[in-house]
Amino acid sequence: MARQRKVRSIIVLPDARLRQVSQTVPTFDQNLIEQFADMEAAMRSGPGGVGIAAPQLGDNRRIMVVDCTVARHSCRNHGLLHLVNPEIIEHSGDDVLGREGCLSVPDWIGMVSRARIIRLKYQDMQGETYEMEASGFEARVIQHEVDHLDGILFIDRVVSTHDLVRRMG
Repeated sequence: MARQRKVRSIIVLPDARLRQVSQTVPTFDQNLIEQFADMEAAMRSGPGGVGIAAPQLGDNRRIMVVDCTVARHSCRNHGLLHLVNPEIIEHSGDDVLGREGCLSVPDWIGMVSRARIIRLKYQDMQGETYEMEASGFEARVIQHEVDHLDGILFIDRVVSTHDLVRRMG
């Protein structure tokens, strides 16, 4: 019988660790793999979780998990992604307004402008370097999670404070 992973608590505002710039990952080892498993479990435990960054679990490394296959609306995506040292190297297309929420800012949603298409450079869990293009909802999620790695929250990017509202239910 498989052992159940204890789900770690997600850090929420006003915890100052959410505002720190994350450090580059130099070592690709079992600890990194375990952190990805912890992050994925925490992301899946939250309502509507489609992405999570290491700082949300108190880890100051540049790692994140994205899985748009579980999104409420269908979108073209790359499936479950484990991204190490991600860097947006290009963005294009019109900026698109969209409603965002965050596991670390529970009960709030807001309208945020994001690029429609991005090109991302990243490493996998073994340290191999790749590039990928993402668009639409998946690009939005990746931009949101990269912001976490830079100490930026979606509430810093809302178009207007009038667009930041308390989520009902």
